[in-house]
Amino acid sequence: MPTPALLAPALRGVRANLVPGLVLQVCALLLVVGYFQWPALREALTHVGELKVRYGYTYAALSTCFFAGIVPYLVLRASGRNSRVQPWRELAFFVLFWLYRGVEVDVFYRAQTAWFGDEPSAGVIVKKVLVDQFVYNPLWASPSQMFFFLWKDSGFSWTRMKASFAEQSATERSALILLTTWAIWVPAVAIIYALPSALQLPLCNLVACFWSLLLTFISNDTTSPKVLDSGLRRE
Repeated sequence: MPTPALLAPALRGVRANLVPGLVLQVCALLLVVGYFQWPALREALTHVGELKVRYGYTYAALSTCFFAGIVPYLVLRASGRNSRVQPWRELAFFVLFWLYRGVEVDVFYRAQTAWFGDEPSAGVIVKKVLVDQFVYNPLWASPSQMFFFLWKDSGFSWTRMKASFAEQSATERSALILLTTWAIWVPAVAIIYALPSALQLPLCNLVACFWSLLLTFISNDTTSPKVLDSGLRRE
């Protein structure tokens, strides 16, 4: 189980972003309700879905990169939370990571549709949420995010990252990200999977924008001097 020192950044991040996170989830829910109840919104979102279908993985990569990578980077840059030593390397990291992740998530969503169908029924949504949050996330998504974001916050140094694992294990750090993931994404993906498959990734990208900021907040916090003094030493 994660130690109290490791959980502290997650708790601070969730508390600091609790209201924006709830607002985001409410907006996502209203978007889904509006899609089924408001013809004008349904038509507008249908055009977005058509773009997703037309450009496929290219749309997935570029849209995810923009919403989850570039926009959060600009916000962090404006707030002074990103690295002032190598900002362009951080920008390259955000771009490349989320370009890839966008394609990966699109592949996963397509697989979920093939496995369980596209019907927005309670049974189908529950199956997709369970596979998403309790198979895909703990086995791959959370550990890989932990690994790459820790590498970034270790100054892109494998040596520093390895030293940080000597103090807190990869399992504990993955658990930190996973617990925070469930708080944000369990309700979010339940809402996302209520939409047709062509619109699931576009809505996911809006949530991912907020998630990328929160993930960076936690990742930076676990390598900050205050946390290091609590036992998370960074060489």
